Amino acid sequence: MDFTRPYPPDPYTLLPAPAVFELKSTDLIDGERMPDAHAAHDRTISPALEWSGYPEGTRSFVVTCYDPDAPTPMGYHHWTVGDLPADVTSLETGAGAPDGSGLPTGAFQTRSDGHTPGFEGAGPPPGDHPHRYIFAVHALDVAPGELGLGPDSTNAQVAFNVYFHLLGRATLTATYSR
Repeated sequence: MDFTRPYPPDPYTLLPAPAVFELKSTDLIDGERMPDAHAAHDRTISPALEWSGYPEGTRSFVVTCYDPDAPTPMGYHHWTVGDLPADVTSLETGAGAPDGSGLPTGAFQTRSDGHTPGFEGAGPPPGDHPHRYIFAVHALDVAPGELGLGPDSTNAQVAFNVYFHLLGRATLTATYSR
């Protein structure tokens, strides 16, 4: 194992590969630096996301934002949105407001690993290497509400349940450093 490597692997590459579909953003460019508007030291506004080409049989979606480069052994969850119906294929800029007002009816957000409700912007330690922020849309074979999760669920509980109902995944990775 290479312990000198500056970046841990993308965790999704370690899981079974589901069908892949497309995720785009008018606020982010895959592989590029995240604008300051989506960083914790600024206004911490969630970016717009739009997905298409998801697998047939999709009944709901879960959206996540995860930093595998955080200085913890388990990375850092910045955002988790659950119970998005299959007819919802986008989230507007700012949909991750702490009060959930930008989400479709019935959808929920868990708290970030910083215990912040809604989207918690990028916030790597000052002077650290650029961190990756992996936005993922997970297509599931269950309808909203059938996972039995809600806003009090942990990010790990959501991820665990997604694993067993996953049909496909779309990702977009932005970077950020201070």
